[in-house]
Amino acid sequence: MANTKSAIKRIRRISKQTTVNKARKSRYKNALKKMNLLIENKNKSEALKFLPKLNSELMRIAKTGIIKKQNASRNVSRITKKISTI
Repeated sequence: MANTKSAIKRIRRISKQTTVNKARKSRYKNALKKMNLLIENKNKSEALKFLPKLNSELMRIAKTGIIKKQNASRNVSRITKKISTI
């Protein structure tokens, strides 16, 4: 357990930040799941409409450091490739 006042404050801050990060990560995962579902159902027009929103979501998550920028770019690239094969 933390002994100093500053360590107690840091624990409080870290726990708040953890909840924020979990919420952001679940939004990111839900967006990916939605896109994969659209691709599975071969719904190209809906997938193309959702692609900019997904891209925005991924880059926002990458900006905050939950995932790396290269990871987000790779996901967008792979999804774009899947959409084009539909």
